[in-house]
Amino acid sequence: MQDSFGRPITYLRVSVTDRCDFRCFYCMAEDMTFLPRKDLLSIEELDTVCSAFIERGVSKIRLTGGEPLVRRGIMELIARLSRHKDTGRLDEITLTTNGSQLAKHAHEIKRLGVERINVSLDTLDADKFTEVTRLGKINQVLDGLKAAQDAGLRIKINTVALKGVNEDELSTLVAWCGKQGFDLTLIETMPLGDIGGDRTDQYLALDDVRQRLEQDWTLLASTHSTGGPSKYVEVQETGQKLGFITPLSDHFCDNCNRMRLTCTGTLYMCLGQDSAVDLRAAVRAGNPNQALDAAINEALTLKPKGHEFVIEPGNGGPALTRHMSVTGG
Repeated sequence: MQDSFGRPITYLRVSVTDRCDFRCFYCMAEDMTFLPRKDLLSIEELDTVCSAFIERGVSKIRLTGGEPLVRRGIMELIARLSRHKDTGRLDEITLTTNGSQLAKHAHEIKRLGVERINVSLDTLDADKFTEVTRLGKINQVLDGLKAAQDAGLRIKINTVALKGVNEDELSTLVAWCGKQGFDLTLIETMPLGDIGGDRTDQYLALDDVRQRLEQDWTLLASTHSTGGPSKYVEVQETGQKLGFITPLSDHFCDNCNRMRLTCTGTLYMCLGQDSAVDLRAAVRAGNPNQALDAAINEALTLKPKGHEFVIEPGNGGPALTRHMSVTGG
């Protein structure tokens, strides 16, 4: 399965819900209005759509949100998708989570076939964590990480680099991840959704961050890849991987291998473009397999060459009105 630029599409990110039990200020407005539950694809419909992509050659599926572990029926969906791992059609099911529900669910998701997870964590300071997430308590996440370790899940920490918020902690996070045995990926803030303010003051270019980190750490070139947009180095002192995701300073569109499915069945071919295909209508058609196949073919022709993210003084509002939680973080 290839798009019109010859890029193979092997990776599907699936937002199973737009709801989240946190309200991170760079991601959401404080007073969010979430989608009516009746608008969401059912677990059976999510399975049908994902299975259609797997039949077409997708080998990796990442479940996201919002917070995926607050979606009712999420364990059933993981169990359904795991059958494709058993047949060898699907290489990997992964999960991106804020960690709030891991203490309850880590062992179950490991038993069902998830081998590794990404956990969003922007600070180790308890007060700052509550400030960033508006609702979260860091001990809840740390307990979840401990449960995930005990379950045998491989863990990568995702940290959004935020000017004036956590830029003085990034070296500390490298050290902490090294001690815990976690890889770490740093991410530039993305101009998605109206958060009630200007993101310009939050933006940190990761080239600058890397230069600062190199004052404390020896960063070695690495060919490591997880199939996503992160460019990795190895931290010599800890042996862990450090990734950089740079949608603004150095985009990764040329090698994009992914599409994004929302919880309502809208398929976005690019995080930074509004072009989309409606798969909910296809999956609810009289012949869903044929309708899904046609819709996926249309999506392949519509996938753009790249996104159009810009963030600069006076232009720090959202590039797109939809929030990251709708598209899938």
